[in-house]
Amino acid sequence: MNAPTADQLPVVVIGAGPIGLAAAAHLVERGIEPLVLEAGPSAATAVRDWSHVRLFSTWAELVDPAAEKLLAPTGWIRPDGTTYPTGGDWAERYLQPLADVLGNRVRFGATVTGAARAGRDRIVDSGRDGQPFTVHLTHADGREERITARAVIDASGTWSVPGPIGADGLPALGERTAAEHISYRVPDLTDPAVRARYAGRRIAVVGSGASAFTALASLADLAKDEDGTHAVWILRRGIGAGTYGGGEADELPARGALGLRAKAAVEAGHATAATGFRTEAVERSADGRLVLVAEDGRRLDPVDEIVVLTGFRPDLSFLSEIRLGLDERLQAPTALAPLIDPNVHSCGTVYPHGVNELSHPEKDIYLVGMKSYGRAPTFLAMTGYEQVRSIAAALAGDQEAAESVELTLPETGVCGGAGLFDDSDSDSDAARSGEGGGCCAAPTTLQIGIGAPAPSGGGC
Repeated sequence: MNAPTADQLPVVVIGAGPIGLAAAAHLVERGIEPLVLEAGPSAATAVRDWSHVRLFSTWAELVDPAAEKLLAPTGWIRPDGTTYPTGGDWAERYLQPLADVLGNRVRFGATVTGAARAGRDRIVDSGRDGQPFTVHLTHADGREERITARAVIDASGTWSVPGPIGADGLPALGERTAAEHISYRVPDLTDPAVRARYAGRRIAVVGSGASAFTALASLADLAKDEDGTHAVWILRRGIGAGTYGGGEADELPARGALGLRAKAAVEAGHATAATGFRTEAVERSADGRLVLVAEDGRRLDPVDEIVVLTGFRPDLSFLSEIRLGLDERLQAPTALAPLIDPNVHSCGTVYPHGVNELSHPEKDIYLVGMKSYGRAPTFLAMTGYEQVRSIAAALAGDQEAAESVELTLPETGVCGGAGLFDDSDSDSDAARSGEGGGCCAAPTTLQIGIGAPAPSGGGC
């Protein structure tokens, strides 16, 4: 039997989340056969882990156009575009139906353990680009398999690798041994067992992004009902004009409102802030509670629980034999990194981008979605939908459509980049306001190119 030619091989998509499934839909639209490999038992396994969290993007911004075309013949009804779904809504009402319509193109319980060029480890040059990829996976029953692919789209996200407490990017001393009292997820206080864990307790919340805002707001609501509940907000910097996000200036109103709720929690006394606190160790008090110790020697009063929301990072372990071009800081593709670098800006926007910014020294492998952002935190779903539209066009040989990237993105209304590492005073505030030509000096919408239809929106 003759071996299949490259165009007869599937494009392997790693991950059946929103961007992986959108990638499959765009490939189908282009006449290319996808094979989606999902480690979990159902579509959007990671999204289901935060099913209780409401997105700050509306349904109109969360449905990919190619996916909607696949769903339409099934009688699927698009949810009201003006409403905000929870993660559970997104999974059940859109992502699972999309996986269902893709049928046997999606395999569940399939964990990718490695990807490489067939017969070539990463040091071999000879004939490399002409070889297909081999993707190794382990099934839920322990069975191993190797699949041959013409291209690989890694949409596995970053959910499985949360950031630690330690300010140096490594686990704080004692963090691992205190694991039973540490969570790296926004607590679901609608779950009676979770609610009991935090009710009447003193809880440290470590982090400064939307997840931390969500946790602070939820714990503030709990404090109104349960005496003794109090949050201690651990911030590695001071509090300045941009600490709570864009507020009323945010073009994603729900995101702006979330920051305002966190601010209200502090002002109402349900949370106190420990600023400039870079954690070095987690120790035990005499009564067995947890004490956070900073690099400068400061020690906080004991807490009962710690919620760590310091971002996520990509798992690159199964790509060790692939030649990736990644920024040394963000672990994002080198051409994309300058556009999303939080050391430079923190606007919710990123310049529209596609196959050119997502390419690597290794031909025909792409990191997309949250994984393409590496450690940067500002990803929106519509950005990922445009990424995979562009990549599918390139794989189909339509380079003009691949490079005609057009996308309109909302702004946070707050900008500022890193500012001064320790300061929250006027210098840092000026940066956040966009003075000096910061990213928020750009127009409120950004468009590049013509020809490719823009997604209806998106974000999470």
